[in-house]
Amino acid sequence: MLLVTYFRHPALDWLNRTRCQVDHCSSISCPIGEISSRPDYYFQQSELKQTKQLFPDYKEIYSEVQQINLQRLDKAWKHWLIPDSSGKRGGRPRFKKSGKLRSFCFSRVNHLKAVIKFDGKQIIATRFGAILVIVHRPIPDRFTIKTATITKKAIVHRPIPDRFTIKAVGIDVGLKEFLTTNTGETISVPKFYRKSQSNLAGKQKKVSRKEIGSNNWKKAQTK
Repeated sequence: MLLVTYFRHPALDWLNRTRCQVDHCSSISCPIGEISSRPDYYFQQSELKQTKQLFPDYKEIYSEVQQINLQRLDKAWKHWLIPDSSGKRGGRPRFKKSGKLRSFCFSRVNHLKAVIKFDGKQIIATRFGAILVIVHRPIPDRFTIKTATITKKAIVHRPIPDRFTIKAVGIDVGLKEFLTTNTGETISVPKFYRKSQSNLAGKQKKVSRKEIGSNNWKKAQTK
Protein backbone atom coordinates (compact mmCIF):
# COMPACT_ATOMS: atom_id res chain seq x y z
CA MET A 1 0.00 0.00 0.00
CA LEU A 2 2.90 2.34 0.67
CA LEU A 3 5.01 1.78 -2.43
CA VAL A 4 4.48 4.86 -4.55
CA THR A 5 7.41 4.70 -6.96
CA TYR A 6 8.15 2.68 -10.06
CA PHE A 7 10.18 -0.49 -9.89
CA ARG A 8 12.74 1.43 -12.00
CA HIS A 9 12.94 4.65 -10.10
CA PRO A 10 13.26 7.78 -12.31
CA ALA A 11 15.98 9.20 -10.08
CA LEU A 12 18.03 6.01 -10.45
CA ASP A 13 17.55 6.09 -14.22
CA TRP A 14 18.68 9.72 -14.29
CA LEU A 15 21.82 8.87 -12.30
CA ASN A 16 22.64 5.94 -14.58
CA ARG A 17 22.20 8.10 -17.68
CA THR A 18 24.33 11.00 -16.47
CA ARG A 19 27.18 9.09 -14.81
CA CYS A 20 29.84 6.61 -15.92
CA GLN A 21 33.17 5.29 -14.66
CA VAL A 22 35.78 8.03 -14.18
CA ASP A 23 38.61 5.95 -15.70
CA HIS A 24 36.87 4.12 -18.58
CA CYS A 25 33.66 3.67 -20.52
CA SER A 26 31.78 0.46 -21.18
CA SER A 27 33.38 -1.66 -23.91
CA ILE A 28 29.96 -2.92 -25.03
CA SER A 29 27.67 0.07 -25.11
CA CYS A 30 26.83 3.15 -23.13
CA PRO A 31 23.40 4.44 -24.27
CA ILE A 32 22.29 7.56 -22.51
CA GLY A 33 19.17 8.37 -24.50
CA GLU A 34 17.38 11.62 -24.00
CA ILE A 35 18.59 13.29 -20.83
CA SER A 36 15.81 15.12 -19.05
CA SER A 37 16.08 17.42 -16.09
CA ARG A 38 16.73 15.87 -12.70
CA PRO A 39 13.49 14.26 -11.44
CA ASP A 40 12.19 15.87 -8.27
CA TYR A 41 9.05 15.74 -6.17
CA TYR A 42 6.95 17.77 -8.60
CA PHE A 43 8.03 15.61 -11.54
CA GLN A 44 7.09 12.41 -9.74
CA GLN A 45 3.83 13.89 -8.49
CA SER A 46 2.84 14.63 -12.07
CA GLU A 47 3.60 11.00 -12.96
CA LEU A 48 1.19 9.61 -10.35
CA LYS A 49 -1.63 9.60 -12.88
CA GLN A 50 0.39 7.41 -15.25
CA THR A 51 1.45 5.21 -12.33
CA LYS A 52 -2.18 4.47 -11.51
CA GLN A 53 -2.75 3.48 -15.13
CA LEU A 54 0.22 1.10 -15.11
CA PHE A 55 -0.60 -0.30 -11.66
CA PRO A 56 -4.38 -0.26 -11.06
CA ASP A 57 -3.92 -1.20 -7.38
CA TYR A 58 -2.54 2.30 -6.79
CA LYS A 59 -6.04 3.67 -7.34
CA GLU A 60 -6.99 2.18 -3.98
CA ILE A 61 -4.31 4.24 -2.20
CA TYR A 62 -5.14 7.70 -0.94
CA SER A 63 -3.56 10.31 -3.22
CA GLU A 64 -2.55 12.27 -0.11
CA VAL A 65 -0.59 9.28 1.20
CA GLN A 66 1.22 8.87 -2.12
CA GLN A 67 2.18 12.54 -2.21
CA ILE A 68 3.57 12.48 1.33
CA ASN A 69 5.63 9.38 0.54
CA LEU A 70 7.04 11.16 -2.49
CA GLN A 71 7.98 14.08 -0.24
CA ARG A 72 9.79 11.73 2.11
CA LEU A 73 11.55 10.10 -0.83
CA ASP A 74 12.58 13.46 -2.30
CA LYS A 75 13.97 14.51 1.08
CA ALA A 76 16.02 11.31 1.28
CA TRP A 77 17.46 11.87 -2.22
CA LYS A 78 18.42 15.46 -1.41
CA HIS A 79 20.00 14.36 1.86
CA TRP A 80 22.18 11.95 -0.12
CA LEU A 81 23.07 14.21 -3.07
CA ILE A 82 23.44 17.54 -1.28
CA PRO A 83 25.76 17.74 1.77
CA ASP A 84 24.66 19.71 4.81
CA SER A 85 26.47 22.69 6.36
CA SER A 86 29.09 20.38 7.92
CA GLY A 87 29.74 18.56 4.63
CA LYS A 88 28.03 15.32 5.68
CA ARG A 89 25.65 13.42 3.45
CA GLY A 90 23.19 10.66 4.12
CA GLY A 91 23.30 7.18 2.68
CA ARG A 92 21.92 6.30 -0.71
CA PRO A 93 18.17 5.62 -0.60
CA ARG A 94 17.26 2.01 -1.11
CA PHE A 95 14.06 0.26 -2.07
CA LYS A 96 12.22 -0.77 1.07
CA LYS A 97 10.80 -4.23 1.53
CA SER A 98 7.09 -4.63 2.13
CA GLY A 99 7.69 -5.32 5.82
CA LYS A 100 9.85 -2.24 6.40
CA LEU A 101 7.23 0.42 5.73
CA ARG A 102 4.58 0.03 8.39
CA SER A 103 3.06 3.49 8.47
CA PHE A 104 1.33 6.04 6.24
CA CYS A 105 0.62 9.71 6.84
CA PHE A 106 -2.15 12.19 6.22
CA SER A 107 -1.48 15.92 6.02
CA ARG A 108 -5.02 17.00 6.95
CA VAL A 109 -7.21 15.98 9.87
CA ASN A 110 -10.80 17.14 10.48
CA HIS A 111 -10.60 19.31 7.37
CA LEU A 112 -13.63 19.62 5.12
CA LYS A 113 -11.83 17.69 2.38
CA ALA A 114 -9.82 15.45 4.70
CA VAL A 115 -10.30 11.70 4.55
CA ILE A 116 -9.35 11.35 8.25
CA LYS A 117 -11.55 12.57 11.09
CA PHE A 118 -10.80 12.46 14.82
CA ASP A 119 -13.57 12.95 17.37
CA GLY A 120 -11.46 12.52 20.50
CA LYS A 121 -12.10 8.79 20.89
CA GLN A 122 -11.68 7.26 17.45
CA ILE A 123 -10.20 7.90 14.02
CA ILE A 124 -12.73 7.71 11.23
CA ALA A 125 -11.39 6.98 7.74
CA THR A 126 -13.46 6.86 4.59
CA ARG A 127 -12.12 3.41 3.64
CA PHE A 128 -11.13 1.86 6.97
CA GLY A 129 -14.09 2.89 9.04
CA ALA A 130 -13.73 3.75 12.74
CA ILE A 131 -10.50 2.91 14.59
CA LEU A 132 -10.61 3.11 18.39
CA VAL A 133 -7.83 5.29 19.81
CA ILE A 134 -6.33 5.27 23.31
CA VAL A 135 -5.55 8.93 23.97
CA HIS A 136 -2.51 8.80 26.28
CA ARG A 137 -2.66 12.50 27.11
CA PRO A 138 -5.32 15.20 26.68
CA ILE A 139 -5.06 17.60 23.77
CA PRO A 140 -4.38 21.13 25.10
CA ASP A 141 -6.98 23.82 24.60
CA ARG A 142 -6.84 25.82 21.38
CA PHE A 143 -4.56 23.20 19.83
CA THR A 144 -5.46 21.83 16.41
CA ILE A 145 -4.47 18.42 15.09
CA LYS A 146 -3.10 18.94 11.58
CA THR A 147 -1.45 15.64 10.59
CA ALA A 148 -1.99 11.96 11.36
CA THR A 149 0.26 8.92 11.05
CA ILE A 150 -1.16 5.41 11.24
CA THR A 151 1.45 2.82 12.20
CA LYS A 152 1.08 -0.94 12.38
CA LYS A 153 2.85 -2.34 15.44
CA ALA A 154 2.50 -5.45 17.53
CA ILE A 155 1.89 -3.90 20.95
CA VAL A 156 0.04 -5.73 23.69
CA HIS A 157 -0.76 -3.82 26.88
CA ARG A 158 -1.29 -6.10 29.86
CA PRO A 159 -2.19 -4.67 33.27
CA ILE A 160 0.28 -5.52 36.05
CA PRO A 161 -1.38 -7.12 39.11
CA ASP A 162 -1.21 -5.09 42.31
CA ARG A 163 0.67 -7.83 44.14
CA PHE A 164 3.62 -7.25 41.83
CA THR A 165 3.59 -3.46 41.88
CA ILE A 166 3.47 -3.28 45.68
CA LYS A 167 6.62 -5.44 46.01
CA ALA A 168 8.49 -3.89 43.08
CA VAL A 169 12.15 -3.08 43.71
CA GLY A 170 14.40 -0.86 41.60
CA ILE A 171 17.89 -2.28 40.95
CA ASP A 172 20.94 -0.49 39.58
CA VAL A 173 23.90 -2.64 38.50
CA GLY A 174 27.31 -1.01 38.88
CA LEU A 175 31.05 -1.68 38.92
CA LYS A 176 31.93 -0.85 42.53
CA GLU A 177 28.94 -2.72 43.94
CA PHE A 178 27.23 -5.62 42.21
CA LEU A 179 23.85 -3.97 42.61
CA THR A 180 22.10 -1.27 44.62
CA THR A 181 18.37 -1.24 45.31
CA ASN A 182 16.11 1.77 45.56
CA THR A 183 15.97 1.25 49.32
CA GLY A 184 19.74 1.75 49.65
CA GLU A 185 20.65 -1.92 50.08
CA THR A 186 23.91 -2.92 48.37
CA ILE A 187 25.30 -6.32 47.39
CA SER A 188 29.02 -6.69 46.80
CA VAL A 189 30.51 -8.37 43.76
CA PRO A 190 30.34 -12.18 44.28
CA LYS A 191 33.77 -12.90 42.70
CA PHE A 192 32.86 -16.49 41.92
CA TYR A 193 35.88 -17.02 39.70
CA ARG A 194 38.36 -15.56 42.19
CA LYS A 195 37.06 -17.78 44.99
CA SER A 196 37.24 -20.96 42.91
CA GLN A 197 40.48 -20.12 41.08
CA SER A 198 42.75 -22.22 43.31
CA ASN A 199 40.33 -25.16 43.17
CA LEU A 200 40.16 -24.83 39.37
CA ALA A 201 43.96 -24.83 39.10
CA GLY A 202 44.16 -28.13 41.00
CA LYS A 203 41.59 -29.76 38.72
CA GLN A 204 43.43 -28.51 35.65
CA LYS A 205 46.61 -30.23 36.88
CA LYS A 206 44.71 -33.48 37.19
CA VAL A 207 43.44 -33.08 33.63
CA SER A 208 46.98 -32.58 32.32
CA ARG A 209 48.07 -35.88 33.89
CA LYS A 210 45.39 -37.91 32.15
CA GLU A 211 45.65 -39.43 28.73
CA ILE A 212 43.82 -37.20 26.27
CA GLY A 213 40.60 -38.81 25.07
CA SER A 214 40.43 -41.45 27.82
CA ASN A 215 37.43 -41.90 30.10
CA ASN A 216 39.36 -40.57 33.11
CA TRP A 217 40.35 -37.49 31.05
CA LYS A 218 36.71 -36.88 30.18
CA LYS A 219 35.66 -37.18 33.84
CA ALA A 220 38.39 -34.75 34.88
CA GLN A 221 37.33 -32.32 32.14
CA THR A 222 33.75 -32.43 33.38
CA LYS A 223 34.83 -31.65 36.95
